Amino acid sequence: MNKLFYGDNLEVLRKYIKDETVDLCYIDPPFNSKRNYNQIYNNIGKEDTAQSQAFLDTWTWDDYANLGLREIQENYLGHFTTQSIDLINGLTKVLGKGSLLAYLVNMTLRIAEIYRVLKSTGSFYLHCDPTASHYLKLIIDGIFCSQGGNFQNEIIWSYKKWAVAEKSFSRNHDIILFYSKNEKKSLFNVLLQERAASTLKRFGNKKIVSGHNENGKRVPSQTTDEDSKGVKMSDVWEIPIIAPSSKERLGYPTQKPEALLERIIKASSNENDLILDAFCGCGTSIAVAQRLNRKWIGIDITYQSISLILKRLEDSFGKEILDIIELNGIPKDINSAIALANKKDDRTRKEFEKWAVLTYSNNRAVINNKKGKDQGIDGIAYFQGDNDEPEKIILQVKSGKVKSGDIRDLQGTLTLQNGEIGIFITLQEPTKDMIQTAKMAGIYQSKFMAQPCDKIQIITVKDIIENQKRLDIRLSFEVLKSAEKQQQIKSNQMKLEIEI
Repeated sequence: MNKLFYGDNLEVLRKYIKDETVDLCYIDPPFNSKRNYNQIYNNIGKEDTAQSQAFLDTWTWDDYANLGLREIQENYLGHFTTQSIDLINGLTKVLGKGSLLAYLVNMTLRIAEIYRVLKSTGSFYLHCDPTASHYLKLIIDGIFCSQGGNFQNEIIWSYKKWAVAEKSFSRNHDIILFYSKNEKKSLFNVLLQERAASTLKRFGNKKIVSGHNENGKRVPSQTTDEDSKGVKMSDVWEIPIIAPSSKERLGYPTQKPEALLERIIKASSNENDLILDAFCGCGTSIAVAQRLNRKWIGIDITYQSISLILKRLEDSFGKEILDIIELNGIPKDINSAIALANKKDDRTRKEFEKWAVLTYSNNRAVINNKKGKDQGIDGIAYFQGDNDEPEKIILQVKSGKVKSGDIRDLQGTLTLQNGEIGIFITLQEPTKDMIQTAKMAGIYQSKFMAQPCDKIQIITVKDIIENQKRLDIRLSFEVLKSAEKQQQIKSNQMKLEIEI
């Protein structure tokens, strides 16, 4: 069964993934490529706050970084090589204990575990950008190459963007570092790329074999009539980024095109092999692995990503696929929900709210990611109103003590936000005053609803977990999808009639 883990990938790798069980690992870890190289290297300089925020939120020198550094230096669990320990010690002296070193310590911990779980025939692809690729290559060399692994390629993913840098060349590529765990045993399927139009025009589909002319100059010559499907793929991959209008686009900021992951998975795995993505984000690698008949394991630390992946798989392969996915790390009882709500980790301080909103809405709601005061909004869902315009459902989550004033606050938020329905999700049991206050808000009815519903609804986490209570209002995008499906059916019927 395919597995999706919600949690810290280091903990998941250490606890749940056995030695030498994975055929291919691809990761695309978060990293802010907008930072100036000299500022990163020297850990000094003033930066634009908006540009650096994502990086600083994820990688700061804190207790986690200190613990990670100590684990590497003390060779925790015996997973670190002498080379990787010496490298991190050297980088600590050069870079100092700042955000960049925190990032590199974080990656060293995880790459050591990835090496452990890979089969001897396994491959590792790390997606990065020129800002940190040189550091990451040193780290992977220290773990892989010192133990019989091999650096295979620096793959250049070339794409076109219209952004123009003022004082440098515009950057239109990412880097993917490709390693094998054991050079002699590694699995690799040769991929072919189509020949250039000019080559086809000149030589057709005939196999081209190099030869020499009378002056000794090397030239292509046609020596056989054998058809050729193309030439061996190079390490420069020209694959467009996902267009804004593409159906593939999910709105995830670092989403990669499926064509890119398809190439990696086809090259370094076969059907039924196990693919691991330890930073699975919006799940591109997982969706492609599923389509190509591979087994897979995905890990992500944010429930928003887990929710997006489940929705993506459902949309691509049907609801049935959700029945054959093993979900791990997601609250399955009240105690685990309480544990999630009480996490002190700043990296996951909003995860309880996200889990509650997305689980109750069947992954349909949109999370409010604004920093600071959320104005009483943890999530928003849209449904079809009487005037054929989308109406708002405001979702609010509380994990602490609740009172009737919270319901009145939600009513005020509905008024300010022009919302029609408010959902109050609470970990604690609601008081009688809360229930009465909610009932006093009245009911909502539209022509699209079979029956009216309360304008303010109180939902307990216990109801969500034990009674599987879910939002049962048909949302706007589901109406739209239904209309698109009907249009597709009509189009297919017309084609059939024309053919007949």
